[in-house]
Amino acid sequence: MVTKVCLIRHGETVDADPARYKGHIDVPLSARGMEQMKKLADYLARNGRDKLSAVYSSGLCRAVKSAEIIAGPHGIRPVVVEGLKERNFGAWEGMTFDEIRQAEPDAFKAWAGDPLGFSPPGGESTAGFSERVLEAFKAIVSAHEGEGIAVVAHGGVNRVILCSLLGVPLENIFRIEQDFAALNIIEMWDYPVVKLINFNVASSRQENLP
Repeated sequence: MVTKVCLIRHGETVDADPARYKGHIDVPLSARGMEQMKKLADYLARNGRDKLSAVYSSGLCRAVKSAEIIAGPHGIRPVVVEGLKERNFGAWEGMTFDEIRQAEPDAFKAWAGDPLGFSPPGGESTAGFSERVLEAFKAIVSAHEGEGIAVVAHGGVNRVILCSLLGVPLENIFRIEQDFAALNIIEMWDYPVVKLINFNVASSRQENLP
Protein backbone atom coordinates (compact mmCIF):
# COMPACT_ATOMS: atom_id res chain seq x y z
CA MET A 1 0.00 0.00 0.00
CA VAL A 2 1.22 3.46 -0.86
CA THR A 3 1.53 6.15 1.78
CA LYS A 4 1.04 9.64 0.37
CA VAL A 5 2.80 12.51 2.14
CA CYS A 6 2.01 16.17 1.55
CA LEU A 7 5.19 17.86 2.77
CA ILE A 8 4.42 21.54 3.29
CA ARG A 9 6.38 24.63 4.26
CA HIS A 10 4.60 27.11 6.54
CA GLY A 11 3.20 30.32 5.08
CA GLU A 12 4.91 33.69 4.92
CA THR A 13 5.93 35.15 8.29
CA VAL A 14 5.80 38.69 9.62
CA ASP A 15 9.54 39.00 8.93
CA ALA A 16 9.78 37.50 5.46
CA ASP A 17 13.45 38.34 4.79
CA PRO A 18 14.69 35.09 3.16
CA ALA A 19 18.33 35.95 3.92
CA ARG A 20 17.80 36.04 7.71
CA TYR A 21 18.19 32.79 9.65
CA LYS A 22 15.12 32.51 11.91
CA GLY A 23 15.76 28.99 13.18
CA HIS A 24 13.99 28.59 16.53
CA ILE A 25 12.87 32.23 16.72
CA ASP A 26 9.10 31.92 17.08
CA VAL A 27 7.79 34.37 14.46
CA PRO A 28 4.07 34.22 13.53
CA LEU A 29 2.45 34.08 10.12
CA SER A 30 1.73 37.33 8.31
CA ALA A 31 -1.73 38.09 6.92
CA ARG A 32 -0.44 36.98 3.52
CA GLY A 33 0.90 33.79 5.05
CA MET A 34 -2.52 33.01 6.52
CA GLU A 35 -4.11 33.52 3.11
CA GLN A 36 -1.52 31.29 1.43
CA MET A 37 -2.30 28.45 3.81
CA LYS A 38 -6.07 28.86 3.41
CA LYS A 39 -5.72 28.55 -0.37
CA LEU A 40 -3.58 25.44 0.03
CA ALA A 41 -6.03 23.95 2.55
CA ASP A 42 -8.92 24.60 0.13
CA TYR A 43 -7.02 22.88 -2.67
CA LEU A 44 -6.23 19.80 -0.57
CA ALA A 45 -9.82 19.61 0.69
CA ARG A 46 -11.24 19.81 -2.85
CA ASN A 47 -8.94 17.14 -4.18
CA GLY A 48 -10.35 13.76 -3.12
CA ARG A 49 -6.97 12.13 -3.67
CA ASP A 50 -5.57 14.27 -0.88
CA LYS A 51 -7.92 13.26 1.96
CA LEU A 52 -5.75 13.49 5.05
CA SER A 53 -5.95 11.11 7.97
CA ALA A 54 -3.33 12.97 10.02
CA VAL A 55 -1.45 16.26 10.04
CA TYR A 56 1.90 16.71 11.79
CA SER A 57 3.65 19.96 12.61
CA SER A 58 6.80 21.48 13.98
CA GLY A 59 6.28 23.06 17.38
CA LEU A 60 7.08 26.59 16.19
CA CYS A 61 4.00 28.82 15.95
CA ARG A 62 4.38 29.60 12.23
CA ALA A 63 4.15 25.89 11.46
CA VAL A 64 1.50 25.09 14.10
CA LYS A 65 -0.88 27.76 12.75
CA SER A 66 -0.25 26.60 9.18
CA ALA A 67 -0.98 23.01 10.20
CA GLU A 68 -4.20 24.02 11.96
CA ILE A 69 -5.42 25.65 8.75
CA ILE A 70 -4.49 22.58 6.68
CA ALA A 71 -6.12 20.18 9.16
CA GLY A 72 -9.36 22.14 9.63
CA PRO A 73 -11.31 20.93 6.55
CA HIS A 74 -10.49 17.31 7.46
CA GLY A 75 -11.89 17.56 10.99
CA ILE A 76 -8.61 16.65 12.67
CA ARG A 77 -6.12 18.36 14.95
CA PRO A 78 -2.43 18.57 14.07
CA VAL A 79 0.07 16.62 16.14
CA VAL A 80 3.18 18.57 17.18
CA VAL A 81 6.50 16.76 16.70
CA GLU A 82 9.46 18.65 18.11
CA GLY A 83 11.85 16.79 15.81
CA LEU A 84 10.35 18.76 12.89
CA LYS A 85 11.59 22.13 14.19
CA GLU A 86 13.80 24.24 11.97
CA ARG A 87 17.57 24.05 12.47
CA ASN A 88 18.81 25.80 15.60
CA PHE A 89 21.36 28.42 14.53
CA GLY A 90 22.23 29.30 18.13
CA ALA A 91 23.91 32.70 18.49
CA TRP A 92 23.49 33.29 14.77
CA GLU A 93 19.69 33.26 14.80
CA GLY A 94 18.19 36.47 13.49
CA MET A 95 21.34 37.27 11.49
CA THR A 96 21.88 37.28 7.75
CA PHE A 97 24.61 35.41 5.90
CA ASP A 98 26.58 38.65 5.39
CA GLU A 99 26.17 39.71 9.02
CA ILE A 100 27.62 36.39 10.21
CA ARG A 101 30.55 36.70 7.81
CA GLN A 102 31.36 40.22 9.05
CA ALA A 103 30.82 39.59 12.77
CA GLU A 104 32.61 36.25 13.06
CA PRO A 105 35.00 35.78 10.13
CA ASP A 106 36.95 32.90 11.72
CA ALA A 107 33.83 30.93 12.58
CA PHE A 108 32.47 31.69 9.13
CA LYS A 109 35.61 30.18 7.55
CA ALA A 110 35.25 27.11 9.78
CA TRP A 111 31.65 26.74 8.59
CA ALA A 112 32.71 27.00 4.95
CA GLY A 113 35.41 24.39 5.54
CA ASP A 114 33.08 21.88 7.19
CA PRO A 115 29.49 22.73 6.17
CA LEU A 116 28.04 19.46 7.48
CA GLY A 117 29.90 19.08 10.77
CA PHE A 118 30.24 22.69 11.91
CA SER A 119 27.83 23.94 14.59
CA PRO A 120 27.14 27.65 15.12
CA PRO A 121 27.75 28.73 18.75
CA GLY A 122 24.95 27.10 20.75
CA GLY A 123 23.36 25.65 17.61
CA GLU A 124 23.18 22.48 15.50
CA SER A 125 25.37 21.14 12.74
CA THR A 126 23.75 20.30 9.41
CA ALA A 127 24.54 16.63 10.02
CA GLY A 128 22.98 16.62 13.49
CA PHE A 129 19.96 18.56 12.26
CA SER A 130 19.46 16.07 9.42
CA GLU A 131 19.63 13.10 11.78
CA ARG A 132 16.97 14.63 14.06
CA VAL A 133 14.61 15.49 11.21
CA LEU A 134 14.88 12.16 9.42
CA GLU A 135 14.29 10.20 12.62
CA ALA A 136 11.05 12.13 13.17
CA PHE A 137 9.92 11.85 9.55
CA LYS A 138 10.53 8.09 9.33
CA ALA A 139 8.56 7.51 12.55
CA ILE A 140 5.61 9.52 11.18
CA VAL A 141 5.54 7.68 7.85
CA SER A 142 5.84 4.24 9.46
CA ALA A 143 2.76 4.97 11.59
CA HIS A 144 0.53 5.66 8.56
CA GLU A 145 1.01 2.89 6.04
CA GLY A 146 -1.45 3.21 3.17
CA GLU A 147 -2.80 6.57 4.34
CA GLY A 148 -2.61 10.19 3.25
CA ILE A 149 -0.91 12.57 5.67
CA ALA A 150 0.52 16.08 5.80
CA VAL A 151 3.75 17.20 7.42
CA VAL A 152 3.96 20.97 7.94
CA ALA A 153 7.47 22.18 8.66
CA HIS A 154 10.18 24.57 7.49
CA GLY A 155 12.41 25.24 4.51
CA GLY A 156 15.45 23.57 6.05
CA VAL A 157 13.47 20.60 7.34
CA ASN A 158 11.83 19.99 3.98
CA ARG A 159 15.12 20.24 2.13
CA VAL A 160 16.69 17.64 4.43
CA ILE A 161 13.79 15.25 3.82
CA LEU A 162 13.82 15.77 0.06
CA CYS A 163 17.62 15.36 -0.12
CA SER A 164 17.32 12.05 1.69
CA LEU A 165 14.48 10.76 -0.48
CA LEU A 166 16.16 11.82 -3.74
CA GLY A 167 19.66 10.69 -2.78
CA VAL A 168 21.00 14.26 -3.01
CA PRO A 169 24.13 14.90 -0.90
CA LEU A 170 23.49 17.29 1.99
CA GLU A 171 26.22 19.55 0.61
CA ASN A 172 23.72 20.41 -2.16
CA ILE A 173 20.79 21.10 0.16
CA PHE A 174 20.24 24.64 -1.12
CA ARG A 175 19.81 23.44 -4.70
CA ILE A 176 16.24 22.55 -3.67
CA GLU A 177 14.00 25.60 -3.31
CA GLN A 178 11.21 25.78 -0.72
CA ASP A 179 9.04 28.87 -0.96
CA PHE A 180 6.53 29.91 1.68
CA ALA A 181 3.48 27.58 1.55
CA ALA A 182 5.32 25.19 -0.78
CA LEU A 183 3.63 21.84 -1.37
CA ASN A 184 5.70 18.73 -2.08
CA ILE A 185 4.00 15.40 -2.76
CA ILE A 186 5.74 12.12 -1.98
CA GLU A 187 4.49 8.58 -2.50
CA MET A 188 6.14 5.99 -0.27
CA TRP A 189 6.14 2.62 -2.03
CA ASP A 190 8.98 0.14 -1.53
CA TYR A 191 11.02 3.22 -2.37
CA PRO A 192 10.00 6.90 -2.29
CA VAL A 193 8.68 8.65 -5.40
CA VAL A 194 8.71 12.44 -5.31
CA LYS A 195 5.76 13.54 -7.45
CA LEU A 196 5.91 17.30 -6.89
CA ILE A 197 8.39 19.82 -5.47
CA ASN A 198 7.88 23.44 -4.36
CA PHE A 199 4.40 23.80 -5.83
CA ASN A 200 2.59 27.05 -4.99
CA VAL A 201 -1.19 26.68 -5.14
CA ALA A 202 -1.86 30.41 -5.14
CA SER A 203 0.11 31.01 -8.35
CA SER A 204 -0.80 27.86 -10.29
CA ARG A 205 -3.53 26.78 -12.68
CA GLN A 206 -3.88 23.49 -10.76
CA GLU A 207 -4.28 21.31 -13.83
CA ASN A 208 -3.26 17.63 -13.99
CA LEU A 209 -1.58 17.62 -10.60
CA PRO A 210 -0.49 14.33 -8.97
